[in-house]
Amino acid sequence: MKYPELEEEKAILRRFRSDFSMAVKDDVKPVFSDAGIAACRKLVEQVQIREELLDYIAAVVHNTREHPDLFLGASPRASLAIMKASKAIAAMSGRDFVTPDDIRFVAYPVLNHRIILTPEREMEGFDTKDVIDDILKKIEVPR
Repeated sequence: MKYPELEEEKAILRRFRSDFSMAVKDDVKPVFSDAGIAACRKLVEQVQIREELLDYIAAVVHNTREHPDLFLGASPRASLAIMKASKAIAAMSGRDFVTPDDIRFVAYPVLNHRIILTPEREMEGFDTKDVIDDILKKIEVPR
């Protein structure tokens, strides 16, 4: 997520200058019911994911733990998050099955904040996206 523009940051300050307790949240109205969320969750859970794709997810996450440019790799929770997010992307795309492209699509948003570059790579200007792209290029995509 990018930083806000200057005018957006000013608006944030104005909104909360007299509202430290964030009472403004009382004005928030639901846009989805509990039942609607449960129905979406059930739909996503029913999306099929082949065994080979589970292996692919595991390999991607495992590789973060052994990558020389990373000080800290991703945990098993990242594997679960990639699986769930890829199933959700498939469902939003109108499919009842996950593709390798779904996994690749969610890899960066899921892994970005779960991995830490080595100090050397960070000082050299590397980004977590560089490492994630490298990992995705190295691992064979299931057919």
